[in-house]
Amino acid sequence: MNILIIGAKGFIGSYAVEHFSKNHTVWQCDVVVDYVTPNYIQVDATNANYSAVFENQRFDFCINCSGAASVPDSLTNPQRDFTLNTVNVFRQLDAIRKYNPECKYINLSSAAVYGNPEYLPIDELHPLKPISPYGLHKKMAEAICQSFYENFQIKTCSLRIFSAYGAGLQKQLFWDLYKKAKGSSAISLFGTGSETRDFIHVHDVVKAMDCVIKKSAFAHDIVNVANGKELSIKDVAKTFFDIYNPKIEVTFQNQERKGDPSNWVADLSKLHSTYGFDSEMNLQEGLTNYVKWLKGIE
Repeated sequence: MNILIIGAKGFIGSYAVEHFSKNHTVWQCDVVVDYVTPNYIQVDATNANYSAVFENQRFDFCINCSGAASVPDSLTNPQRDFTLNTVNVFRQLDAIRKYNPECKYINLSSAAVYGNPEYLPIDELHPLKPISPYGLHKKMAEAICQSFYENFQIKTCSLRIFSAYGAGLQKQLFWDLYKKAKGSSAISLFGTGSETRDFIHVHDVVKAMDCVIKKSAFAHDIVNVANGKELSIKDVAKTFFDIYNPKIEVTFQNQERKGDPSNWVADLSKLHSTYGFDSEMNLQEGLTNYVKWLKGIE
């Protein structure tokens, strides 16, 4: 199979390239200038011409790992976030419609589309009430996928990824803990510590992609991708520092951060029963690997 991975140089994209290259022909597409990697296509981040990507090559699958992935950044620069997370999805699908309509499209969405949940665990039928521009733009991207499926029969699947982490990720909670702890014996975090998240290692995210490629009908499918375990930020921070540096003291400011939901945990019934997915890496193992990577770059 020919698989195109857009955002191939990013966090999740780079893991997807490594995984799918073992058994398939992988083409990479990103904004990074790269004259060495075979089957590499460079595009402009904010004015990408995806027609040039699809008119010259045929793909069986396109996995869109590109876009912005920061709630705070979406609040300070919503136009950029909209372009990267919504407009580019339209551009990619429109190019597929014109040149490669048999290509199946995987859109990496986010649990941010749910906002503050009305019930837990969150299943795929939960109302979508995003509380940040990032979440809204991801919701709009899903609607674009639905439109292209219903109007043009472009086969799509959107993966609502919860809190992904792993070696190489230089943002979000665990990177923030690491950066704040350097040269300090005590750190302070937003919130109360009782906020909860559902963490999934990037290796398991890519495994979920593989399951979807093998079993999805791509009839505008929507799938939660997570571990199915609700963990408090306080407990997760303790787990991280037990591995990295047990001497660090963590306190919380009892201040909410705009755009952040209070509690998240996914209902994974669909991912398990329909797609046969089982996660392979628990948080302890995942954070041990992450800390090993952190110490390797110090």
